[in-house]
Amino acid sequence: MQCARLILEIGTLGGYSTIWLARALPAGGRLVTLEVDPRHAETARANLARAGLAEVVELRLGPALETLPELIAESRGPFDLIFIDADKRAIPEYFARALELSRRGTMIIVDNVVRNGAVADPASTDPAVLGVRRFHQLLAAERRVSATTIQTVGSKGYDGFTLALVIADL
Repeated sequence: MQCARLILEIGTLGGYSTIWLARALPAGGRLVTLEVDPRHAETARANLARAGLAEVVELRLGPALETLPELIAESRGPFDLIFIDADKRAIPEYFARALELSRRGTMIIVDNVVRNGAVADPASTDPAVLGVRRFHQLLAAERRVSATTIQTVGSKGYDGFTLALVIADL
């Protein structure tokens, strides 16, 4: 869909999504993934090596709210595709930084944004739900993107993801 040559992933965990994203890259494509937990990073590195993708993926260890400004300072963008699947409380901040690493045409995908319907429950005080709510408020006010949130249903209940296409240069 994007013909992405440069992908940013926020939240690596064991590298499952990382592997799928990296496999979709054309020859010469690169993926940068950010992970806060050293144990998850070690597992992801091993999985990427087994998948033959260690040379395609750069894994940066540390809190994304620290590594994202480093990427900005290094002029590492703009990225063609950005996948956010990390600490839900910080999604608004991740999204704001992702915009700084975007260009017109960048697709930003944010995972786990329905939270079994809890986002629509005004009584919820769950920090993850509150973060997702703040993200949706930020997204609604952001004129540089066109976005939709799609609910998914599966064996783990229901959740969803947001697709945000950057439609204006920043």
